[in-house]
Amino acid sequence: MSSTQGGGLPPRSNGRSTKPAEAPTVRRGAGGSGGSGGNGGRRPAGKKKKSGAKRFWTIFVVLLILLVVAAGLYFGWIYQKSKAIGTGGEPAKPADSQPIAMALLGTDFREETNTNLTDVVMVVALNPKTDTATVVSLPRDGRFVLDGYKVRKVNAYYPKFLSEEKSGGEKAKDEIKTMLSKYFGVSVDYATIVNFNTVKDVVDAVGGVEVNVDQNMCYKTQADNTNIDLEKGIQVLDGEQALGFVRYRHTTFSQPNDPCEGNKTAESNDIQRNARQQLLIASILEKLKSFNAVTKAGPLIEAVADNTDTDLENKQVLNLVRTYWDIPKENIVYKQITGPWSSKTSFVEMDTGDIEAAKQALKDELAGNHQPAAAATSP
Repeated sequence: MSSTQGGGLPPRSNGRSTKPAEAPTVRRGAGGSGGSGGNGGRRPAGKKKKSGAKRFWTIFVVLLILLVVAAGLYFGWIYQKSKAIGTGGEPAKPADSQPIAMALLGTDFREETNTNLTDVVMVVALNPKTDTATVVSLPRDGRFVLDGYKVRKVNAYYPKFLSEEKSGGEKAKDEIKTMLSKYFGVSVDYATIVNFNTVKDVVDAVGGVEVNVDQNMCYKTQADNTNIDLEKGIQVLDGEQALGFVRYRHTTFSQPNDPCEGNKTAESNDIQRNARQQLLIASILEKLKSFNAVTKAGPLIEAVADNTDTDLENKQVLNLVRTYWDIPKENIVYKQITGPWSSKTSFVEMDTGDIEAAKQALKDELAGNHQPAAAATSP
């Protein structure tokens, strides 16, 4: 601004001497004694009053420095915790400056079953320039057809790759990335595999999540200690209930002393399960926004550390936390690949139109052309 007095800037000195004996007279404000007094209205040497503007800028600079230091300490603390997840090294494509794609698999591994079928198969594309993301879900029983691969259900490939890895073959995470990259026509940069306990621990870490349960669900068995007992309607689920919500397929088969006897509930197909998985992710992200940043990061990182296998670098984990921590829910688009289930083959025959739409959505996301939510299936 051209004014030397306004705009919040301190007044210019106009070349006046700064010697105490020649300092200009300072008028007292209301309630003072005016120009009379022992020193004729002049302040003693060394007691020159700072202007309000100077005090403001001094405090502002100090607070800014403290903020920078606090942020550095906070993200340093997060980085130290994130070392429990992922690998060392530098990311080839830092997630805070470049778009990346990641395969996200949820396995049914538990000590009771010792299996690794993937109940959840997703590809997530994230773009820091637009602060957006696209999540594509494949049905677990989907008939997967790709040149060079034997036709199987979607959920059977990772266990196969894992078995081959244990026999000296390529890493299962690399194999799944290669396969999904070819299938969707994009570069899948990372693979993250989580097991059932991750869902429970994450939901419990955020204090439960509010979900609109779409139907009554009852499935109870001592075979693997599953205890799903939910009623339709909006409610807050804890970790165990949230896991049951995304896992539920059908009610308990007839068995002696059936705990669901008299409470048999309708079946669910893969498409409904995928919708629930996406709904739970959206609910967790929404719940995170109501937490103080310091209180939510540590427990969440600890919740996933013991139940996650990923090739994300430690620094990339920090990049993701720092970049997408507060991503608006309307900036996340969910695309489902649907199709009819065949009782003859036990496959879901995936819709070719859905597949092509999913491919284009992922390509657009990585290119910075995020498809609006109205153009996609949203939970």
